[in-house]
Amino acid sequence: MNGLIGKKLGMTQVHDDAGRFVPVTVIAAGPCVVVQRKTAARDGYDAVQLGYAEQKESRVGKAQAGRFKKAGVSARRVLREVAVPADADVKEGAEITASIFEGVSHVDVSGVTKGRGYQGVVKRHRMGGGPQSHGHMSHRRIGAIGQRTWPARIMKNKRMPGHMGNLHVTTQNLRVVQVRAADNVLLVEGAVPGPTGGLVLVKKALKKAAKKS
Repeated sequence: MNGLIGKKLGMTQVHDDAGRFVPVTVIAAGPCVVVQRKTAARDGYDAVQLGYAEQKESRVGKAQAGRFKKAGVSARRVLREVAVPADADVKEGAEITASIFEGVSHVDVSGVTKGRGYQGVVKRHRMGGGPQSHGHMSHRRIGAIGQRTWPARIMKNKRMPGHMGNLHVTTQNLRVVQVRAADNVLLVEGAVPGPTGGLVLVKKALKKAAKKS
């Protein structure tokens, strides 16, 4: 199994195996259940659909309720797909816990960042702004954005005010400091996307695995 659905519980600091004091993000990684096993012969690719966080059966549609019943699991609130090898022995109804990350050195964590609303260029792009002294009227504005006679237009990808945050982001190669399999808790060094209580998808680091091979 390559990954799990989890929830960001917050940040703290612990001592790692080397005795260093490191900031970590605490992630409740699972437990997840396998709701559906997809194969290349039937679906065109090999993957498993994981379910996380129990849900009232009355709050899911008939199609999803039938899928949960077929797998022999209770209704779940969150469903995500994780790729698996074609020969992976994973069956519908199986429970996946944080123990899959034991012995894993790094992980990739995906989540939705905090929404910041509509912001100006100073906050959104960290521009310096204009002079702050008396007599100046352009403190936090973007300044001139136009062109001369040619090309007589605003260039593409010009950094301007706009919507900030609420984006799907993956933070790669976060070091795994501790795996508390009994509690289904994962401690990774550094920050992960999203607010406290936000859903995340934790996978074994792709680039670290590629380097080893």
